[in-house]
Amino acid sequence: MSATRLSPDSWIQAGFDALFAQGPSALKAEALARELKTTKGSFYWHFKDVPAYHDALLQTWETTCLARFNAIKSSDGTAVQRLRLLAQILENDGTSDTSIKIEPAMRSWAQENQKVAASVSQVDSTRLTALDELLAEIGLSNPELSRIIYAANLGMVELSKHDGQENAEALGTLVDLILALYE
Repeated sequence: MSATRLSPDSWIQAGFDALFAQGPSALKAEALARELKTTKGSFYWHFKDVPAYHDALLQTWETTCLARFNAIKSSDGTAVQRLRLLAQILENDGTSDTSIKIEPAMRSWAQENQKVAASVSQVDSTRLTALDELLAEIGLSNPELSRIIYAANLGMVELSKHDGQENAEALGTLVDLILALYE
């Protein structure tokens, strides 16, 4: 076993990797310890139990994906520029943003776990509210527009897993179309 001391962040990252590769059934102390070449004792040193570990995973995911979203929302640029960036929030932009990489796995896990479903719902609600606010800043108040943009983003992420296409241009076109319809 490893003599290297692992941090809680090491365990969290291992959990994200396992969730992405194998799904929620891989989020167990023994399986993760084996993957990290250490003992379960190291896991329990950092986390009271597996549910506490799951809570830490969820908190980290929420914090990470909303931090990126909020950074874009409050960045410089016109409201239209920020809207285009927010519309593409789930697009893999080549960064190592784990929250984006595992978002489909998190949504899948939410289908079978109420706590995860609540976390995903909170993230969705925050993102939709931000899109609503940005659309209102542009002068558009129809709440269906934010749902259309967000749903297109979610759907295109799934589509990309199968066809390998990037979505940034298509999502930008959707935003342009919405803006043109309301000009």
